[in-house]
Formats: sequence, C-alpha cells, structure tokens
Amino acid sequence: MIGEVVSTKGAKMVIVAVERIRRHPLYKKAIRKTKRFAAHNESLTLAVGDRVEIAETKPISKTKHFNVVKKL
Repeated sequence: MIGEVVSTKGAKMVIVAVERIRRHPLYKKAIRKTKRFAAHNESLTLAVGDRVEIAETKPISKTKHFNVVKKL
C-alpha cells in the first residue's frame, strides 16, 4: 500500500495514512476513505509528509503489522 507519513513520534515507528477512493453504489459520488497504519521504520530518515510504500509483515508489536518498504 502507498500512503503518507503523518507522524514520526514513535521510536522506530511511523504512522502512515492510506487513502482510497471508491464510488458510492447508489449515488456514484466519489468517497475518500482514510485509514492509519502503524509501520516499522528502522532507518529513521522519514519526515511528516513523505510518501512511502508499506507491506504487511508478521506482528512486531500490539499495533504494528506493517513494514516500510521504500520512500517514494
């Protein structure tokens, strides 16, 4: 998944907001859905606003199930 870093306050962790757009089944209006994922980040070179790719991995902690693959 591709998203934007919204928080870098955790140690070796970033919060990534992934936005997806879908059409309403009846009214056909575009609806934006945003979900935030906690992702593991070893390199510590990311800043708020960076676009990153994350991938699912084995559970690292209670809320971290994703890993930062690369910065886009």
